[in-house]
Amino acid sequence: MRQSQQGLYLRGVKLLRESIPSFDAYPFHLNAIRTLDELEFHPKVTYIVGENGMGKSTLLEAIAIGLGFNPEGGTINFNFSTESTHSELHRYLRLIRSVNKPRDGFFFRAESYYNVATNIDQMDRETRRGPRLVDSYGGKSLHQQSHGESFFAAFLHRFSGNGLYMMDEPEAALSPFRQMAMLSRINQLVGQNSQFIIATHSPILMAYPDAVIYNLTSEGIERTTLEETDHFILMKQFINNRERMLNELFLEEDEH
Repeated sequence: MRQSQQGLYLRGVKLLRESIPSFDAYPFHLNAIRTLDELEFHPKVTYIVGENGMGKSTLLEAIAIGLGFNPEGGTINFNFSTESTHSELHRYLRLIRSVNKPRDGFFFRAESYYNVATNIDQMDRETRRGPRLVDSYGGKSLHQQSHGESFFAAFLHRFSGNGLYMMDEPEAALSPFRQMAMLSRINQLVGQNSQFIIATHSPILMAYPDAVIYNLTSEGIERTTLEETDHFILMKQFINNRERMLNELFLEEDEH
């Protein structure tokens, strides 16, 4: 079977609808979850996009937990917890795996990456022998770098290829230039037999060619293209018609 048919590591995910006690409870009341049946993942890059509150981070988190990742991020071996805030969605998902198994993996969460960095420093202080964990992130404490530098250090040094990488809003703290550099890094890792599932708001990061984009809306989940996403349309309109859009925004503000 061709790779494009069977997926690389994770072929898809299915919601076990018959096991859900109530669709009135969080997060099952979200229409994107309520209408979910099965999603197929691209063997290279799959994007989960949508406005805030649609459930994209919740869905990505549940898939990551189902794969064995810490809800706050990191590798499979990270077992720290600062606060348990994840939903029960992972208990009602069936992951459809390929026969291939990744040799590397990472769940990147922008909102809790500070906690991952803290845990790395703590484990290195407690480990007396062997290589430091921080060496696999470039050799410098992530807390001693800017937010954007520490993010990119993980993408550049920790992601080693032959891996399954889950990423939640990785564009946070990254300049447009860094986002383009990250696209290049993704392409390098895809060439090294890696698969990405990414929740993002960034039209730049969504631009990876031949990717699958799922848009989560108040109506449910739809497969779309970069040019059809609100993110791309609004950004293009703003850049091409900046003065007119600013005037409209400020006029609305004055009316309120």
